[in-house]
Amino acid sequence: MITFDDAATLIGQIATPLGTEMVPLAEARGRVLAVPVHAGLPSPAADLSAMDGYAVREADLAVLPAALPVAGEVFAGTPFNSGLPDGACLRIFTGAPLPAGADRVIVQEEVRREGAFAHFDQTLSRRRHVRSAGSDFQAGDLLVPAGARLNPQRLVAAAAANLAAVDVYRRPRVAILATGDELAAPGSSQPAGAIPESVSFGVAALAEDWGATVVSRRRCRDDLPLLRSAAAAAVDEADVVVVTGGASVGEKDFAREMFAPLGLELVFSKVAMKPGKPVWLGRVGETFIMGLPGNPTSAMVTARLFLAPLLAGLSGDDPRAAWSWRTVPLNRAMDAEGDRETFHRASIDRCGATVAIDQDSSAQRALAGADLLIRRRPRAPATRAGDMIEALGF
Repeated sequence: MITFDDAATLIGQIATPLGTEMVPLAEARGRVLAVPVHAGLPSPAADLSAMDGYAVREADLAVLPAALPVAGEVFAGTPFNSGLPDGACLRIFTGAPLPAGADRVIVQEEVRREGAFAHFDQTLSRRRHVRSAGSDFQAGDLLVPAGARLNPQRLVAAAAANLAAVDVYRRPRVAILATGDELAAPGSSQPAGAIPESVSFGVAALAEDWGATVVSRRRCRDDLPLLRSAAAAAVDEADVVVVTGGASVGEKDFAREMFAPLGLELVFSKVAMKPGKPVWLGRVGETFIMGLPGNPTSAMVTARLFLAPLLAGLSGDDPRAAWSWRTVPLNRAMDAEGDRETFHRASIDRCGATVAIDQDSSAQRALAGADLLIRRRPRAPATRAGDMIEALGF
């Protein structure tokens, strides 16, 4: 059995990117860039009007009031190829290319229009209202670095770089095996002694949140030949197989044995923590196998603490990003801790963290209200309301 910090160190060492692929920009949200985004053209590509108004020569408005004939209109995306005639102005709209010969735009609020003439009666703003060519970025400029996760803002920049596709790290494929004779499909008629299988739904959602693609989710009875068949199929189709339940020492706890014929090699077998002591991690060839406890809270806590950073690293992110610890004030006192590192479920509001009263490893109502994990070191002393505590988003 190892400590939480030792387990985290091992995951940080082995969670490296799986490979890269090109994906269309429309499918790239949430992906991690493998190759930086450099601009393929300047932005803007030409001088553009920043406002609706009139394109003029500065020299034609040296003396006010002035009246200039309106020689035409210029719209966004439509160049005015003949340029600005001498002694005239052009009606221009936001985003339209500035015609040759014009050097500023007068906003329409400062112009009085009468028929074919535009009148400039008042002292004008000194602003040019022109977006100069290349003022945002030049061709070749770095817009988004490698290793950045593509959020909506970065997708805008990638599209502005004139890219139709980007080179990103591959998403890890995850297969989930929920084991236990007592498990039944949610919404089905529940026979005596059965419980709705719930953990795989939460694990699948967490996996997708952390960059994975869930390729399968199976509910399996505690029958070793069937489990071995399911294990082999999962290893064939996934980069990470998550098995829930069967991690203790009962007669039907087959979580590791089901992978034994495939050459399972353990990375760690237990972690000195509460909840989730039975969590384990291994490999079959290039496929990672993570065993989570069967109790819902234990499974989700250990998935957040170990599966999330594993998937983050495999998808090209820094695994350490999944352990963004912060300190928050406690809303109420906590008792002293025992010998194991403990992670308490809590909720957070503007006043601080409120630890859930029910910390049982199978408590699903309390789990539903938890959005924070409070980390308590072994034998940590009692705390009072207002004390600062180490916490992680859950």
